[in-house]
Amino acid sequence: MDNTSDRPHPPTGTQAPDRTASAAASGHEPVEAGAGVSPGGQAAGYAPWSGHVPHDRRRTPVTTYRLQMGERMTFADAQALIPYLAALGVTDLYLSPVLTAAPGSTHGYDVVDHRRISGIMGGRAGLEALARKAHEAHMGVVVDIVPNHMAVPTPAWHNLPLWSVLREGAQSPFAAWFDVSVDEPILMPVLGARIGQVLADEELVLERMVVPGQEEGGEQWVLRYYDQAFPVAEGTEHLPMHVLVERQHYRLAYWKVGDEEINYRRFFDVGTLAAIRVEDPEVFAGSHALLLELMDQGVIDALRVDHPDGLADPGGYLDQLFTASGGAWIAAEKILAPTEALPPTWSVAGTTGYDAAWRIDQLQVDGSGAGQLGALMQELTGEAPVDYDRVVEEAKREIISGSLASEVDRLARILASLTSQDVRLRDHTFRDLRDCVVELLVAADQYRAYVVPGTAPGPETAAVLRSDAERARTRLEADQGQTLDLVVAILLGEPVGSEGLSDSPGRAEAVIRFQQVCGAVTAKGVEDTAFYRWTHLTSLTEVGGNPVGFDISADEAHAWASRTQEVWPSTMVTSTTHDTKRGEDVRARLDVLASYSQEWVDLVHRLRAATAQARPVDLDGRSENLLWQTLWGTWAPDSDDPMDIGRLSAYLIKASREQKTWTSWTSPDEAREKALTDYAAHLLTDEAVAREMGAFAALTARAVRSTILASKAVALTWLGVADVYQGSETTRTSLVDPDNRRPVDYTGASGLIPMLERLDAGQGPRSLDEDKLFLVSRLARLRAARPDTFVGPRSGYRAIPVTTSLAFAYTRLLDGRPDVVVIARRLHRRLEQLGGWRQETVVLPEGIWHDVLSGACCRGGSQQLSEVIGEEPVAVLARVDQCEHVEAGAEQGAGGPGGRS
Repeated sequence: MDNTSDRPHPPTGTQAPDRTASAAASGHEPVEAGAGVSPGGQAAGYAPWSGHVPHDRRRTPVTTYRLQMGERMTFADAQALIPYLAALGVTDLYLSPVLTAAPGSTHGYDVVDHRRISGIMGGRAGLEALARKAHEAHMGVVVDIVPNHMAVPTPAWHNLPLWSVLREGAQSPFAAWFDVSVDEPILMPVLGARIGQVLADEELVLERMVVPGQEEGGEQWVLRYYDQAFPVAEGTEHLPMHVLVERQHYRLAYWKVGDEEINYRRFFDVGTLAAIRVEDPEVFAGSHALLLELMDQGVIDALRVDHPDGLADPGGYLDQLFTASGGAWIAAEKILAPTEALPPTWSVAGTTGYDAAWRIDQLQVDGSGAGQLGALMQELTGEAPVDYDRVVEEAKREIISGSLASEVDRLARILASLTSQDVRLRDHTFRDLRDCVVELLVAADQYRAYVVPGTAPGPETAAVLRSDAERARTRLEADQGQTLDLVVAILLGEPVGSEGLSDSPGRAEAVIRFQQVCGAVTAKGVEDTAFYRWTHLTSLTEVGGNPVGFDISADEAHAWASRTQEVWPSTMVTSTTHDTKRGEDVRARLDVLASYSQEWVDLVHRLRAATAQARPVDLDGRSENLLWQTLWGTWAPDSDDPMDIGRLSAYLIKASREQKTWTSWTSPDEAREKALTDYAAHLLTDEAVAREMGAFAALTARAVRSTILASKAVALTWLGVADVYQGSETTRTSLVDPDNRRPVDYTGASGLIPMLERLDAGQGPRSLDEDKLFLVSRLARLRAARPDTFVGPRSGYRAIPVTTSLAFAYTRLLDGRPDVVVIARRLHRRLEQLGGWRQETVVLPEGIWHDVLSGACCRGGSQQLSEVIGEEPVAVLARVDQCEHVEAGAEQGAGGPGGRS
C-alpha cells in the first residue's frame, strides 16, 4: 500500500536452490526430497490449507531484505549488494514493484505498463541479471505486485490502456479494464480552474503529434492542458473548442469536482490512481502475464501482493494468483484489526507482518505511563476529555463527507435503484439509505467483510456486519432501523423483496462496492487521519496498530503467536516497511517514554518554557505534541543518521496536513506551516534544547538500547519469514514516506559493508549501530542454517515458562522438538527499579544450549535469568549436541566476536 504521490493538488531462469545445504551447516541431517518433505522443507500432507504453503517446486523465503527500487537503487545497484546480503544471512531479495511506473515515480506503485520492466531500474535484462546473481548466491527473489490500480499519469499517454479508453470509450479494447462506466464520459478532474474559466482563458490547446509509445499509429490529435495531454475522439478535431470538449469520452473538470461527483474508482481517495477490474479474466491475464512469465522462467520466486482489500473479491483473486503462479509463496498486505484473523481460506502464506509489528512494540510499552502521557496530550491540545473512539469517528465522518463523498453517494444510489424497482422496498428513501450506509461505514472496526455475491457468507463474516449494524443503529433515528436491516440483508446476500433481486447485477455491485468503500474509509479515516490526530504515544499509531490498547501482556502475545503459527506457519514478520509511519528505531525510542512518563512530562514543560518566545502563539496542540515526540524519537545528533531541518520540516507539514484540522492538502495554511517549521528549526539548533535532550538521552540510553535490540530479536525469531527493511540492520531515524526511502550508506567509511566486515573480523561492537548489525547478522545466519525451525509446517511455537512478566520467552520447534529458545527483556526501566534479575528463573527445554550472541552455553531445566540473559536485552539459544564442538561459522558468524558489548 502506498500513498506517496497521491495528494490532490491543482495541475502544475535459474531454479531456486533447496535449503538442505545450509541445514547441514547447522549440524542437522539434511532431509532428502521424497522422504515426506519437499526440497524447500514442506511437509507432505500439510493439513490446514494447501494454499498456506507453496507447492513443492516453489521456494519459501526465510529471511528477506526489502529494497526500494528506482533511479537511486537500480537492478545493477542491487546486484552489487548481493555479497553483503549473503554475508548478512539474507536468503531472499524482496523488491518493491518492478513494472514501468509513472514518470518521476519514487516508489513504483503507480504502474503504467504491465508489459515492461522499469527501464529506469535496468529493464528486463537488468532484472534477469540480478536474479541470476541472486540464485548463484543461493538467494531467491520476491517481487511486490500491484493488482488494484494503475496510474493516471501526466501526460496520460504513458498509460496505454487508459489512453485507449479515453480516446475510444466503449469501443476501446481496454474498456473492461478500469472500474468506471464507459457509457458516460469519464471524469478527469485535472483543471486548475472551472472549465468555463479555462475555456475563456484559452488554456486548452489542440495539436497534432506522434504520441510516444504509439509511433506505429502516426500522428494523432491531442488536447493539451499545460503538462497534461488527452486524446481526441476521431472526427471531433475540427469542432469549436467548447463543443470539442463536450464530444469526448471523458469530461475535463476542476480538480475539486473529483471528491463530489462520480469518478473512476480510485485507490482510496487518490486521484492519480485508477482502480482496475483485475477480477475480469482478461484484465488479470493482461496485467499479470509478464510477471507470471518471469516466475515460469525462474527469474521471480515469490510474490508480495499490495493491498488486496481494494479488490472486488480478494479471496478469488488470490486463489487465481496462487494457481497461475504454480503455487508460489505469496504474502498479502492485509491490515487486520486487533481481534481480526486473516481469512483462513485465502491462498496465501500469510500477511506482510503489520499484525506482528504492533504487538512487538506494545510488549515494550509500560502501561503505567498511559495516564501521564494522556494528561500531557490533553494539556497541549486543550481537548477534554480526549477519547480515541471519538477521534476516529470524527475522522471517518470527514472522509465520508469529503474526499470519498462521491464513492458513498454512488453506493447509496445503487441501493436506491435496487429498492425503487421493487414495490415491497421502494418506501426506503435515498436519504435513509445513505444515512444507513454512512453509519455502517463509521461503525466498521476493520477494513472490510468478505462477502462474495451469490455465495452465502460464513457466520463470522455475517457477525462482523451485524455487529457494525448494532453500533450504527444507536446513531440512527428509530424509523431508520428497518432501512438499516434492509441494507445489511442486501449486503449479506440474504432474501429481500421480490423474487429475483438476489441475482441482480445491481445487488452484486452493492455488495462489492460497500466492502471496497469500507476499506477506503477505514484506511483514510483511521490510518491517514486519526493516527495523526491521536498523539498519546505516537509509536502506537502505526499501520495496523492498536493505539487504544496501549500495551500488551506477554500472555496475550504468546496466545496470538500460537494461533498464527498453527494456521500460518510461513507468514511474514516485519518491523519497518516503506509504509510505516515511523521506522522501528524511532518507535522503540518512543516506546521508552511510557517508562519515563513523568520525566518526559517534566522535560516537555521545561522545553516549552525555555523556548516560549520562539513558539508560535497559534501553534496547534496536536501538532505540538507530535513535534515533541518526533524530536525525541529522532534525536541522534552524533549518529550516522542525524535528523535535519529539511527532513523534519517535510514530515511536520505532511503530518499536519494529514490531521486535516488547521491545514490540509487541499487548503494548506502556508503561513502557519512555516511558523511550525521555523519553531522546529529553532529546537534543532537551540543549545538549551540540546542540553536537555542530551540529558534525557543519557537517562534513557540503557532502556533505548534494550528496547531496540530486544524488539529486533523478536522480529527475527518470532514467526515465519523475517523481513529486514533496507538499512534497518543498524539504527535509523526514518519517518513516514518518502523519508523512509532515503538511500542507505552501504560502502562509505561508516557504511554497512565495512561495519559488518569489522565485526566478522573479530572486533566487538562499539556502538548501538554495531550492536544491532551484530544481532541481525547472527540471527539471520541462524535462520539460514535452520530454516525449517522458523518457517513452514515443520516449524512450531511454544511459550517458555518464566517467573517474571519482565521476560518474554519462547521456543521455536522443529518437528515438535525445541530447537531455538529466545528470551527477551521487557520494560527495562521497571526491571532496573527492581534491582535487576534476582531469583527469577526460566525453564529451558532439556538439552545443551548455545547462545549465538554471547557464545555462552547452558543446560536445560530451571535456570536463573541472571545467568542466562544477564544484563543483555536478549539471549538466543540454539540446541547443540556438545557445546565445545560449536565453532565459529554459520551460527556465530565467521570470526564473530563471541561476546557482546
